[in-house]
Formats: sequence, C-alpha cells, structure tokens
Amino acid sequence: MKRKTVAMRWFYYLFGMLVLALGLILNIEAGLGSSAIMSVAYTVSLVSGLNLGDMTFIVYCLFLAAQMVINGKNRSWLDLLQLPLSLVFTRFMNLFKAMIPYESGFLPTDLLMLAGGILLTGIGAAMTVNMQLIPNPGDGIVNSIARRCGRELGFCKNCFDLGCVALSCLIGLFYGNPLLGIGLGTVLSMIGVGRVIAVFNHFCKNSLVHSAGLDS
Repeated sequence: MKRKTVAMRWFYYLFGMLVLALGLILNIEAGLGSSAIMSVAYTVSLVSGLNLGDMTFIVYCLFLAAQMVINGKNRSWLDLLQLPLSLVFTRFMNLFKAMIPYESGFLPTDLLMLAGGILLTGIGAAMTVNMQLIPNPGDGIVNSIARRCGRELGFCKNCFDLGCVALSCLIGLFYGNPLLGIGLGTVLSMIGVGRVIAVFNHFCKNSLVHSAGLDS
C-alpha cells in the first residue's frame, strides 16, 4: 500500500508539473503579457532572442542560489534537486510552445487563451505544492523569504510577484519599452491564479491528498 501511495504522489506531482508548464505557455501565447513569476525570463527572452525555456531555467537557477543564501544554516542540499526538475520542466515548456502555433491579436480568443492559462497554472501549482515533494524554484524562494522574514506566505508571494514585474519593467525600459513583457494578462494572472488555487483546494485537495496517502 505504501509503495502505491508513493507512486500516486509522484504521479500527481509530475502531472501537476506538466499542467503548470502548459498553463504558463498558454498565458504567454495569449499575447497579453506573461504571468508575474515568468515576466523577467519572458522579457529577457524577447530582448535577447534567447529561448524562453532556457531563459526560464537560468532564472530558476538564480532563484535556487538565492534560496541557499536566504536559508543560511537551515539550507538543505536536497534543495538542489530543484535543478534537474527545473530542467525537465523548462523542456516541457519549450515543447508546449512549439506545439501551440497560436497567433495572438484577436482579443476575444486571446482572453480565452489567457483564461485557460490561468486555470491550468492554478491547478498545476496546487497539485505540485499539495504533494509536498520538490518545490518549484519560484515557490521555493517565496517560502524561504516567508520563513526568514516571519511573514505570511501569501503576502510574500504578492511582494515577490510585484518585484518580478518591477524588474521586468526596468529591463524593458532599458530597451525602450517598459511594458515589453507586461500586460493585462500579467495583472489578471496575479489575481486569478490564486483564486483558482483556492477553489481547486476547496473542492479537490482532500481527495487528492487522501489518494496520495498524505493524510494518514
């Protein structure tokens, strides 16, 4: 039974990771700006021509390095497992981006694409976090900041998202367009993803956690 629940836990985690990667790509493909956590990687990829998945992996590496510094003596070398998971995650981002040849520019369909991206991002994030395995570097650094500052996780998440957006605006400003990677989709994703996570957890978390053996 224990082996079965461990397998289910990893299945939900990896499936959630795929859903999250697809959601982030749909958000970007809508052409209304990236999600806040992705805004720095997306803006740099636009101005440099670098591959989005590769740029995201570089940013995730920086997030992990920051985690190790912030955690200090409480750091765990198991946190380094975030690197191979991030590499796999960003490869799937590249795959989904190549598989979705969407041309943005028609607002109604752009908004539908954005809504799908927000929905999948929230579901994927909730599934991966609920399995309590290896955190996404974006989630990991927010958790580290919250523990170090003694502040509520949601508050730190909002502050971190705002910091990412501000940095993206500065990078865009340097290249002549402060809103290069930022748009309506950025604002809506900052609001919507958290709501999707809350609704998903309200209806699905208990059964998900139970089937993964985490409530025993």
